[in-house]
Amino acid sequence: MSRSFLPLLLGLALALPATATAGTVDEAEALLKDRDPRAAQVVAALAKARPQDREVRVLQLRVLLQDPDRTEQALDMAEDLVDDEPDYAPAHLWLSNAYANRIGRVGRFSQATMAPKLRRALERALELDPDLHEARSSLLEYYLQAPGIVGGSVEKARAQIAELQRRDPPRGHYGQGRLAQYEERLDDARRHYLAAFAARPSNAVYRMTAGIIHQDAKDWDKAFAVFDQWTHEEPKAAGAWYQLGRTAVLSGQRLDEGVAAFKRFLALPEQPGQPEHKHAWYRMGQALALAGDKAAARQALEKSLSLDPDLAEAKAELAKL
Repeated sequence: MSRSFLPLLLGLALALPATATAGTVDEAEALLKDRDPRAAQVVAALAKARPQDREVRVLQLRVLLQDPDRTEQALDMAEDLVDDEPDYAPAHLWLSNAYANRIGRVGRFSQATMAPKLRRALERALELDPDLHEARSSLLEYYLQAPGIVGGSVEKARAQIAELQRRDPPRGHYGQGRLAQYEERLDDARRHYLAAFAARPSNAVYRMTAGIIHQDAKDWDKAFAVFDQWTHEEPKAAGAWYQLGRTAVLSGQRLDEGVAAFKRFLALPEQPGQPEHKHAWYRMGQALALAGDKAAARQALEKSLSLDPDLAEAKAELAKL
């Protein structure tokens, strides 16, 4: 059975005027979700108006966490927030996220020291608020991925899945999918992932997972349908545009739309966790070559190689032309 969808599943803005006034927490949340650069100014205005508000302090932390060069500052802020608000569950959740962002940038000894702190932050968040499902989902991932010496445990992961099934069934399905994927029961993984998507089709993680599963199965109509709907509803969803283009390349269908999708993707700012622009140029080159436009394909592939001269896939595609 093909496993091509597995690496893809795991591989997990405009300026405001200088006189910006404080918006609402919900407005800032929406901007942060879209990774809109306006978020930083809106949150700064909120912090000036409400300097002791713990919700606003979490937003300040989230702004830092979106900058890959400020992981250390973000962790310092998260630790200060937990010190000041030890009984506030979201503070512990975002402390865990700060550890997760930082842990890949330190040495192995520091990682071994930091990992239990990440786990304890999630466990404390759930002690304070058992319905903080994002923390439970993250703790499930920790238990599956961490070695036993720092608290990894498949049995503990199963316990978190059971709680998610009871408290939030779509998350429970997704958790079952993660466990089945971990245990290489791929048919079960697909079934649970698609059940999570069917129950909550606007969730970005479930959408991406479902679309890639349909790609893997070569069920092109369903794959296109997922990404068509997503880009229609969320025009700034960079990953959806990329996967729409990728579906065109893999299927050999709707190639002009695939090229347009890659252009839409490239017009959006690069974001952590999204495909790099060099890959979009490479895939666009593939789409153009399949459409018979060799000159444009060559240009796209050369652009990809200008971003990474060692990208073997782009070199191989260029050699075919």
